[in-house]
This record gives sequence, C-alpha cells and structure tokens, in this order.
Amino acid sequence: MLLEYVQAALRHAKYEILADDGSYYGEIPECNGVYANARTLEECREELREVLEEWVLFRVHRNLKLPAIDGIELVIREVA
Repeated sequence: MLLEYVQAALRHAKYEILADDGSYYGEIPECNGVYANARTLEECREELREVLEEWVLFRVHRNLKLPAIDGIELVIREVA
C-alpha cells in the first residue's frame, strides 16, 4: 500500500524550469511542504521521491493524517 501511495502522489507532481538558473523545481500540491530543486529533471524527480518518502514517514511517526491521493488512504492505526 505504501508503494502505491508514493506512486500515486508522484503522478500529481508538477514541474517547472526556473528562469533564473535553468534548474528544475518540482512539488506535490496535495502534500504540503513536499518539493525539490535540482539541476536536471531526473535529479529533481529522484529528490522529490526521497522528500515524499521522508514526509510520509515523518507524518506516520508523529501520528499526523495523510491526505488521500487517488482514493488511496494510509491510515495510522494503533497496534496493541
């Protein structure tokens, strides 16, 4: 389920080339604070994936709600 969530979130990524230096900027609007900037589009995509994974793990660790993406919900449940 985690892999499907990450893949779905990455499909929502928006990329642009920054005019000032020609680098690439990417973000996932549904995931507040998940963004990356790199020299190439491939590097930007990879960095964005890493940031997204860390963001998900941080939110799980802090027991924070994750947004549903493409109908995929990661729900944190307390286990006895």
